[in-house]
Amino acid sequence: MKRLALIIFAVIFFFVPTAEGEDSTPAPEPPQIIADSAILVEASTGRVLYEKNADQVRQPASLTKMMTGILGWENLSPSDEIEVSQNAAYTEYASLRLEPGDRTNALDLLAGTIIVSDNAGAVAVAEKIAGSSYAFAQMMNAKAEEIGCENTHFANPHGLPNLNNVSTARDLAKIAMYGMRMPQFRETVGTKKKMLYWLYPADKSEPCENTNELLYPPAETKDFITAYYDPTEITGIKTGYTQAAGGCLAASAIRGDVELIVIVLHSADMHTRFNDAAKLLNYGFDQVKNFRQVKSTRMTRTAFVRGGKSATVRVDAERDLVYPLVEGEDPKKLSLSYDIPKFLDAGINKGQVIGKAVLKYEGKPVAEVPMVARESVAAGFSITSFIVGLTEPIFLMAENFLAVRDVEFVALNF
Repeated sequence: MKRLALIIFAVIFFFVPTAEGEDSTPAPEPPQIIADSAILVEASTGRVLYEKNADQVRQPASLTKMMTGILGWENLSPSDEIEVSQNAAYTEYASLRLEPGDRTNALDLLAGTIIVSDNAGAVAVAEKIAGSSYAFAQMMNAKAEEIGCENTHFANPHGLPNLNNVSTARDLAKIAMYGMRMPQFRETVGTKKKMLYWLYPADKSEPCENTNELLYPPAETKDFITAYYDPTEITGIKTGYTQAAGGCLAASAIRGDVELIVIVLHSADMHTRFNDAAKLLNYGFDQVKNFRQVKSTRMTRTAFVRGGKSATVRVDAERDLVYPLVEGEDPKKLSLSYDIPKFLDAGINKGQVIGKAVLKYEGKPVAEVPMVARESVAAGFSITSFIVGLTEPIFLMAENFLAVRDVEFVALNF
């Protein structure tokens, strides 16, 4: 009876931790930029620090190649041989001197395609993976949907003008974040110079210099970047320009413990995009002063199991939950809640996503992390699981009576 009482008590009441805050100070004013659309995010969480027409649909020019690179590194091995077709070689505005019948490995061709923004290389990669640029574009769209893009449609692998090849600053930030979690993508977009070697002709090679001017010292940029930037902080990512798209840039930088990603679309020309990005990166670094982190080991809950060999299953956060605080924000306004079923059916696998933990600021969701089962629970019979089934109606009656749906707590002591 004592064990039964403990189970009933645990079912009805959940542990609620608390925590402290600190004083807030006024936030700095955002800079004035020329680009028509832009967004600035903290790279690990996607927290938006600045936006301007971030959901306005535009042609992204060669920022399209971020997705080409992602699919390339996900679907090809570095040593895979790629033969350049006539269709690929004759793509407009190609700078790698690719000729029909040329062969190179995937590692070099992907790197060259991204670093110098080569359109022929993008087509060759697309044809190697999907057979055609059209089929590859379907893969690009499926991946964009998987990443969480809502207003993106790709029609080609390179970004040459096409009214059906469109995206938004917000969606492109999601794609850039996804890519920067891939080691090969991150290494390539931060590379200033690389020599590309052919497998055939064996004596053919081509030097590649990154088109992202922020990677180079100010003395090498001919003074058209007037905003402050430190090239040692820049980690990538991709340039883009067509007359229809204007100046486009995905840029990223690390200062201290903070990494930021900025997307600039339809800037006035090929140069102002770099000034816009530098201004926004500086603004972001001035804003983000500290992080709040909830360790995964602290986000532990217990769900009750019907018809199982065990009456309970431990549910933990899949990873730590990190959130950047900016000037003017009060940590005391952060709260954490759990969206987890109180009762589950047996047949649970270890690692199975059970729900999520949601971090909120002033009651609005700002970050979340999946909550997963840390053990398997097979179907079967146990007296405690049987008791859980009996107590479930009691719990539901109490929940309805008390109007309790989601236990929320102010998250101190991060």
